Amino acid sequence: MKKVLVLGCAGSGKSTFSSQLGEVTGLPVIHLDSLYWKPNWIASTEEEWDDTMDELLKLESYIMDGNYSRTLNKRLHDADVVFYFDMPRSLCIYRVIKRRILNHGGVREDMAEGCREKIDLEFLKWIWNFRKRNRGTTILETLDQAKEQKQIYIFKKSKEASDHIAKMRLELREEGSEKSVERGF
Repeated sequence: MKKVLVLGCAGSGKSTFSSQLGEVTGLPVIHLDSLYWKPNWIASTEEEWDDTMDELLKLESYIMDGNYSRTLNKRLHDADVVFYFDMPRSLCIYRVIKRRILNHGGVREDMAEGCREKIDLEFLKWIWNFRKRNRGTTILETLDQAKEQKQIYIFKKSKEASDHIAKMRLELREEGSEKSVERGF
């Protein structure tokens, strides 16, 4: 596992999972929202975003958290592992509202500087319609086409994601214990 994509609706848990996966694997975590957005929620132009993406894809390893469907095929081609968070929209909306309350007036660590936490009707509609708009043709069909060449994990429940992290931590501890025994420690 060297180049990882983490995809899913806002509020699905992908940023939290990406940070945890980064802790476990030591891979650098890239939150795409922190690079796409400029202060006060100004979006990057397509040209700026393409240049940013080209530079990111030159990296030797990463965990890349974010959707941005226009560049998904390019990122998918470069990745070796994909985690897709296919969570219920009610859970995503609940988490986004909770996140807004907890981060009131502040900027999340996975967001661009100057982008204070906000929520509006347009964003809630985007979340509500994510599965209908993005899930089928944009994400699931694309992942289905790549399943022979990539490791693909689809989480439908939060517990599946937390269990996966726990399993990885356990495997690393066991691996570390075996190496210690081999070295006589």
